[in-house]
Amino acid sequence: MSERSLRGTQLGSRSLESEVGVEPAPRQQIEYRCEDGHTFTVPFSMEADIPAQWDSGTHGIGIRVDGGDVEEAETKPVRTHWDMLLERRSFEELQVLLDERLAYRRGDLPASS
Repeated sequence: MSERSLRGTQLGSRSLESEVGVEPAPRQQIEYRCEDGHTFTVPFSMEADIPAQWDSGTHGIGIRVDGGDVEEAETKPVRTHWDMLLERRSFEELQVLLDERLAYRRGDLPASS
């Protein structure tokens, strides 16, 4: 029965390429320290931008030991509807519109477009 079985490689399980002559990209080990004193290292490419903080996965966020600056995320200030309205019209223009609409609601003026 074994004489009749198909022979070959398993699909997707093994690569036929060898790693002979392949050199990995140069790496650097960056050390981080958590608030509780736990230290860990993370390998990065020599060309990579190194972050100032890294999550250790178990002890929380670690900060670079070699003194990398912590960059603050640049956040845009929240724009409210009022802020956007003031970008389009001045306060005086808004006051005139409000007075017109109030007069219309009171019945003092005919509707205008």
